[in-house]
Amino acid sequence: MKAVVFDRHGGPEVLRSEDVPEPAPARGDVVIEVKAASINHIDIFLRRGMPGIKVPMPKIIGSDAAGVIREIGLEVSGLRIGQRVTINPGISCGHCEFCAAGFGSQCLTYAMVGENTDGAYAQLLKVPSHIVLPIPDSISFEDAAAAPLVFMTAWSMMVNKGNIRPGEDVLILGAGAGVGTAAIQIAKMVGCRVFAAASTEEKLQRAKQLGADFLINYKTEEFDKKVRDLTNRRGVDVVVDYIGADTWVRSLRSARRGGRVLTCGATTGFAPQTDLRQIFFRQVQVIGSTMGSHREFLDVMKCVFRGQLKPVIDRVLPLEEARKGHELIEARAVFGKIVLTPQS
Repeated sequence: MKAVVFDRHGGPEVLRSEDVPEPAPARGDVVIEVKAASINHIDIFLRRGMPGIKVPMPKIIGSDAAGVIREIGLEVSGLRIGQRVTINPGISCGHCEFCAAGFGSQCLTYAMVGENTDGAYAQLLKVPSHIVLPIPDSISFEDAAAAPLVFMTAWSMMVNKGNIRPGEDVLILGAGAGVGTAAIQIAKMVGCRVFAAASTEEKLQRAKQLGADFLINYKTEEFDKKVRDLTNRRGVDVVVDYIGADTWVRSLRSARRGGRVLTCGATTGFAPQTDLRQIFFRQVQVIGSTMGSHREFLDVMKCVFRGQLKPVIDRVLPLEEARKGHELIEARAVFGKIVLTPQS
């Protein structure tokens, strides 16, 4: 089968399309014929190389996929060959203390498709059957591949951990990224007032179309001061910041006294300077979040299937153009997700 792989860390140029062996299902597995996969920042981090994470080479990345079931392993029930499906990108054991409490993403053996296993940048993908979710005929493969990681991440971070409530003010940084476009929609569905911050006017106007109430260009404005102006110096109830080093100090300043700052990533660096007075004196809560539980995955995908939440796709590229997709994301020339489609 064809797959996009890399055998050394580096820039997008290390990605190449080549023939690799087809996967065979083990006990409890299914093999999916991939119709669409989407690019996430985890793919870029793995390609570049991350401290403390050893990536076996050659590597096939990609955490999001949708397609049809090609093969079914032993002891798999409730699924059938030819069925249209997507996947939960996270794999948990289901029986440790964290899984038992409903916190699957805190599992002691938590793994991600495409990081700890071969991923979705391929014509065929082998995954455990318990992470497979049938999709209705009303949703396209492209939408079903663009939704899982970013919507589950935003849902777990905001709804369950961040406990956003109707009437609250929510600042979303990086509003043009996949998680940002999901976060805007979730906040509006809950009944919040959304302050969207992005790097270009074009991205801000598209954020407005998703429901954002206030638009802030953080390239031309100091967003924390703008938030203070817009809220009569109160600050927002909730800040969503997965940008990291470039924005962290201003994110803390943007939160009201007793507010919450939610983080699920650090695309510009993970070691920012922090004025602890902004946390303890103003009693700001900092809440970390990674992915989500399978229950959260099912909950948010139900909203996607019903049309209450809609994946935002910037463009669809052939799988062999994965390098171009990575280049566009790194140049911040994307609004929403880039989807890759393998050729049969």
